[in-house]
Amino acid sequence: MYICSMIEEKKVTSEKTVLVGVITQHQDEAKSTEYLDELEFLVTTAGGTAVKRFVQKLEKPHPKTFIGTGKLEDVKAYIDSHDIGTVIFDDELSPAQLRNIEKILDTKILDRTTLILDIFAQRAETSYARTQVALAQCQYMLPRLTKLWSHLDKQKGGIGMRGPGETEIETDRRIVRDQIALLKKKLETIDRQMAVQRKNRGKMVRVALVGYTNVGKSTLMNVISKSEVFAEDKLFATLDTTVRKVVIKNIPFLMTDTVGFIRKLPTQLVESFKSTLDEVREADLLLHVVDISHPTFEDHINSVNLILEEIESANKPTLMVFNKIDSYTHETIDEDDLVTEKTEKHYTLDELKNSWMSKIEDECVFISALNKDNMEDFKEKVFDMVRDIHTKRFPYNNYLYSEYDEEGNKL
Repeated sequence: MYICSMIEEKKVTSEKTVLVGVITQHQDEAKSTEYLDELEFLVTTAGGTAVKRFVQKLEKPHPKTFIGTGKLEDVKAYIDSHDIGTVIFDDELSPAQLRNIEKILDTKILDRTTLILDIFAQRAETSYARTQVALAQCQYMLPRLTKLWSHLDKQKGGIGMRGPGETEIETDRRIVRDQIALLKKKLETIDRQMAVQRKNRGKMVRVALVGYTNVGKSTLMNVISKSEVFAEDKLFATLDTTVRKVVIKNIPFLMTDTVGFIRKLPTQLVESFKSTLDEVREADLLLHVVDISHPTFEDHINSVNLILEEIESANKPTLMVFNKIDSYTHETIDEDDLVTEKTEKHYTLDELKNSWMSKIEDECVFISALNKDNMEDFKEKVFDMVRDIHTKRFPYNNYLYSEYDEEGNKL
């Protein structure tokens, strides 16, 4: 019996959903709206449609029902009258919260973690990615078995059922733990194979693309490597690590496209995808791609940096690649408006470049991977950083990476 069997392909049909979030002392109204916008994008990526949002101001999420029971009754009235089949909460719910909310709403309840896991399950193409997602799902499912199988709550009793033995819920927990152990063993086998592959790549410099999800990493990969990595304007379009050989001028190196990060990334996914993130851990240079057209791109940078710290990769040489300059827009202030204070959201692109970004001028570049704007400057910076790593690794072969003019003179 395999409770956490490998994910099977399924046709995704659009379903109407309701989103639920909170405004707390740690998450103001603007931040709550931003998170719900992202949650709605996740819903769209998963194949659903968000038709309504419910937000409540609380000092902190309710320990039993996440939001107040009065607000839950409002949600119930809405989903009953509009035939809504799914309610999605913008935080990870505890097993107790899930059970209590289900009793009140009597419909399918998902949280942010479940939604992200579902998207990963849809996007997983290779056996390796499927195994990683299955492991994350099992680890998430284990403490929630009583929610998923309510018929197992009742213990058997009566004649012939007394004495030692396991209840059904204990049996199912053991099965899930066995499945987790099996998946971990399978991942260890694949990890060893991939470690050999990485070792066989020799001493070539390794460059890894990292960044928030949907910032254009795969599009940039396609442009610079002249390959056809799958790219789409949806979250987590890339799950499987892709490695390509790239040559800029006279230096070859390996470029890796990795899975995108996101705020509130489920810990189960970080754990199960740590082997995939080995590509980042073993990279010599990171290209941190940022969607500069996103209104909160600075938060995205911080989120990615936190995960890089978690996988011990924060101190690597890094080039900040501010992508999507073709989509960048700024708010304007009317000349007769004497009240509105100018903030970063009113900065033109040139003003933004002269802000805190000017301090990292040598380690950043502004491009549009889609329109191929400023790609020569990007390639030049990557070339310089890769060459520095090359010459440190092969100090006696420095002449191989020197540039010469048509007459053979060293530049």
